[in-house]
Amino acid sequence: MSGVTLYPRQVSTGWCFLAAMIAAYGLANLLQSVAATRTTPHHRFDPALLVRLAGHRTYLLGLGCQALGFVLAFLARRDLPLFLVQASVAAGLGVTALLGVLVLKWRLPTAEVLLLVLLLTGITALVVAARPAPSRQLGPAAVAGLVVALGVIGGLGVLAVRLHGAPGSVALGSLAGLAFSAAAVAARPLASVHTVDAFLTHPLLYLLAAHSVVGQLLLGLAMQRGSTTAAVAAMDAAGAVPAAIVGLLLLGDRIWPGREWLATAGFLITLVAVLGLTRYAEPQHQHRPGRAGKADAVFVALGRQRAPS
Repeated sequence: MSGVTLYPRQVSTGWCFLAAMIAAYGLANLLQSVAATRTTPHHRFDPALLVRLAGHRTYLLGLGCQALGFVLAFLARRDLPLFLVQASVAAGLGVTALLGVLVLKWRLPTAEVLLLVLLLTGITALVVAARPAPSRQLGPAAVAGLVVALGVIGGLGVLAVRLHGAPGSVALGSLAGLAFSAAAVAARPLASVHTVDAFLTHPLLYLLAAHSVVGQLLLGLAMQRGSTTAAVAAMDAAGAVPAAIVGLLLLGDRIWPGREWLATAGFLITLVAVLGLTRYAEPQHQHRPGRAGKADAVFVALGRQRAPS
């Protein structure tokens, strides 16, 4: 199997993967948020929350969308720089907000709408500035750093889970962002591995999985504590900066010559937008454990329509 290629190198497909990823993550955020608010709130860093959430078909459908987004992001990171892919994950907030308004009748405050427009502006600037290029591989010290980061994020999660309301959403969402950022750092060089056996035996694969599970648990806890937009925005803000720095310093991420100012401006605009969303986003729904409301019915119906016959 050592000679089997996982996928051909096609730089142009990265942009398609990126666009599809934004849509998938946007829908995933909404579905998982609905399920989280239908589940009894947890006040401990307890993996049992994921088991409870798995009892909701809405959450499972959302998890499927997130898994799809994860795969699309993995493929996009093969050639696109981390600062672009990680910042573009935040663009899923726009999809989430649009679906929330159209399907769940959310009422977004003017400040939130303006911040979402600002977010789109920043992402557009990053798209124009980003230069596709394959990744460099991480050294043993960097791999060890990812192991240490896993323990630190988990330890901070045990402390942050005691927070309630908006502070809890932001703190737990931020830690989820750090976990997903570490997963992205592992994914970028892993996506450049071309053979199946090397892929399955690569330590970055298991670090990627571990950080993703921790991030998923932290995100579920964050969504139970208030605004979906605030939780996801905090996650995106915390995850974008570390990944961008590591990508530029260690992984060979590139910017088109003469567009460094555009990349800097786009990244700062994106960061300001997501930080603003953690401040001005308002709760869109209240906890109603054990009740199957209109939102669940809508998304369960969607799930049935999409199921294979």
